[in-house]
Amino acid sequence: MTDPAPLPERLRLRVVALVSAVLPSITPVPPALRKVAAFAPARRARLGGAAIWTALEHDEFREHAAVQVSAVPGAADDPLDTAARAWLVRADGWERVVSEVAGSLEQDQARDEQSHAEQARLTAQVAALQAELSAVRAQHREELERARADHKVLRQRLGEARGVLRAAEEARDAADAARDEAVAAAEVATRTAEADVRRLRAQLEEAEAGLAASRREVRSDRDAASIRARLLLDAVVDAATGLRRELALPAVSGAPGDAVEASLAGVDAAPSSSAPATPALLEQTLALPRARLVIDGYNVTKQRWPTASLEAQRSRLVAALGPLVARTGAETTVVFDAAESTVRTAMPAPRGVRVVFSPAGVIADDVIRQLVDAEPRGRVVVVVSDDQAVVRDVARGGARGVPVAALLGVIAG
Repeated sequence: MTDPAPLPERLRLRVVALVSAVLPSITPVPPALRKVAAFAPARRARLGGAAIWTALEHDEFREHAAVQVSAVPGAADDPLDTAARAWLVRADGWERVVSEVAGSLEQDQARDEQSHAEQARLTAQVAALQAELSAVRAQHREELERARADHKVLRQRLGEARGVLRAAEEARDAADAARDEAVAAAEVATRTAEADVRRLRAQLEEAEAGLAASRREVRSDRDAASIRARLLLDAVVDAATGLRRELALPAVSGAPGDAVEASLAGVDAAPSSSAPATPALLEQTLALPRARLVIDGYNVTKQRWPTASLEAQRSRLVAALGPLVARTGAETTVVFDAAESTVRTAMPAPRGVRVVFSPAGVIADDVIRQLVDAEPRGRVVVVVSDDQAVVRDVARGGARGVPVAALLGVIAG
């Protein structure tokens, strides 16, 4: 029996593992190992390791074991396996091989011890962290309990708030119902009032119809009286004309139709002139005091300058009226039809001549009728137009209708 140097734990366990793997093949098997030989290889090393190592202290058993282990191929690249086989076989140089592997294992063991120490430190750190985690969890549990208590209080308050909200909604519904009843009552009152208004309007229309009929009767009576008054007025006018010329009275400025003309032209209106059937009578009529001349513009220009443009027609007519107005002093208004146009061209006119355009949607004939209606009964108003409807209408208003030919006979151009 030899007394080899002590082996590192890992190398000793590898020797035991190699021998336990071939234990049934070793003859003779020591009595202490016969029971172990019947175990499975892994169980042999685990349960009979101490007995195998004790038996290996005898060189005879070790040599028999070395023979069987050598028959089993080993891992050439495993230093631990090589050292374990060298320890069993104990060929030349085995001690150096075992020593080198033992030194390497001791270094590995030192590193393992450091690793174990680091592991122990980390384990202690983990234990501290776990203790801290337990404390945090306990704190969180306390906070959770407080939060649950607060939640319970808030739920109670929420229930109370919902009760208040339901009461408010019921009050609102009651107010809405009262409002609907008030609105329904107001609608009934409105319908009643509208019915009363319609009834009163019907009565008013009946009264207005009766008043209109009364006015027509009064007007018919007044027309007969007007004819007689006109005869007397002509006499008075002739007398007043002579008296005015004898006393050299100044002319009165302004005219009742100024407001109508200003709204149509957008400027201050200018005087106009009128005349009877012949050029001579026309000029005599326009020479009467406060004579008024209204001219249907395009009705005149389209007869005198039919081939010229509308702008040229307007300019020629207005320019030609200058001398006539200067001679007679008649207040003159020329009305041009612009019912279908949105453009109102501003154009220069001689002194005493006004130029107006009918507004959109209104024809010049209606503007002429408005101008005549604005004048007082008895004033000398002459309308120049060949439109017989216009002549008839202005005649009913007290004006004198004159054909276009009479005007063309007294103007130049």
